Formats: sequence, C-alpha cells, structure tokens
Amino acid sequence: MRRVMAAALLLSLPGLPAQAQAPSTPTYHASGWDVVSVVGGGALYFGPTLLNLPDTAGACAPCDPATLPGIDRWAVHPVSNAGEVGSDVALAVVGVATAYAGLHGMSGDQMRGNLAVFANTAVWTATSAEWLKALFRRERPVLYTADAATAAADRDNYKSMPSSHTALAFAAATSYFVIAQRQKLPHRERNALLLYGGAVLVGTLRVVAGKHFPTDVLAGAALGTGIGWLVPTVHH
Repeated sequence: MRRVMAAALLLSLPGLPAQAQAPSTPTYHASGWDVVSVVGGGALYFGPTLLNLPDTAGACAPCDPATLPGIDRWAVHPVSNAGEVGSDVALAVVGVATAYAGLHGMSGDQMRGNLAVFANTAVWTATSAEWLKALFRRERPVLYTADAATAAADRDNYKSMPSSHTALAFAAATSYFVIAQRQKLPHRERNALLLYGGAVLVGTLRVVAGKHFPTDVLAGAALGTGIGWLVPTVHH
C-alpha cells in the first residue's frame, strides 16, 4: 500500500510528467484534401491557355520604351538564350535544394506532410502567376525592340507580369524557411540564406534573359513570398 501511495505521489508532482512527455516536433499531415488542392490548382493553371488569354488585340509592336517606368527602361534588349537557360537551371537547383533541405532525414509521415506543403505552395504560386499574367497582359521586353514584329505573334510575349520563375523560387525559399522555423530543422538559417540567394539569382537572370522587366521580378518575388508564407502557415 505504501508503495502504491508513493508511486501516486511521485506521479502527481508537477515536474515529473513533463520530463516523461518530451515535446514533439510539430508536423504537417498529408491528406486527401492535399490531392484535391494540388490537382485542382494544377487544372486551373491551364485556364488562361484554354481561354486563349491574354487577349492580344490592339497590342503595340513595337512598343514605346518611353512609356515604361524608369527602372524598366534599361532592361529593354533582345532575348538572351543563355540567360533564359541559366534562369531555368537556377530555378531547378532552388527547387531540388528546397526539397532536399526540407525532406532529408525525416520520418515517412513528416516527409509526406512537408512534401504536401511544398506541392501546394508550388502549384498555387504557378497558377496565381499564370492568371495574373493574363490579367495584366503586359508586353515582354522583346516587344520594345527591333524584334517586336516577329515576336508579336507569340501570345507568351504578352505575359510579362509577374515573373513565374521568380515567384516559384521565392515561394520555395519562403516555404522552407517557415517549415524549418516551425520544426527547428538543422542549419535552417544557412539553408534559407542560400535559397533566397538562389531566388535572387533566378530573378536577375530573367532580366538578363530579356524575358522580364525588374518590376516583373519584384512582383514575382512578392507573390512567391506571400504564398510561400501563407501555405505552410495555414496547413495543418
């Protein structure tokens, strides 16, 4: 009886249960709703293409650089294939690095949860950027150059704002940072700094490639950062 009473007394002490119940790492949970969200968002991504948006009727070709904000005028130049390939490679590196830093060494459940957050972030960033391009219908830099007459036939050259590449890169970096802070992942500050550096490189190369104006890149960075923060913040 004494032993039972002693055990009950020990279990009732405030400090002991806390020692036995170590705090667990916050995790995300993948569910069927993530499948619906990713598939549905992916389907919406193709909406502007199916609707033949943006409407290019009445578009200028060539356009007058004097109508651009001062920050954008210096970026008017022909398309650089090397810069475009470089931006594609840089974005791929940021994406792979984000996945590795955010998934490596985790349990199956935690990995699936983080992957669901990354997938939702990427899909909704890409979809949002695609619809905003159709809404803004901004001409790419090439339409302000001597190549405008040839480039005018390509509907993609009226989809400059915002930069999807930049949005995706900043979304990846931000979603990793939010997840890493929540889960106290190792080397999170260093990894986030490297990922944001990669995102800045992506945006810079898009301007160098002649695919976007600086304001397009800034808009893409803002969009990606916002969605990259929102998705892992509201996801459970």
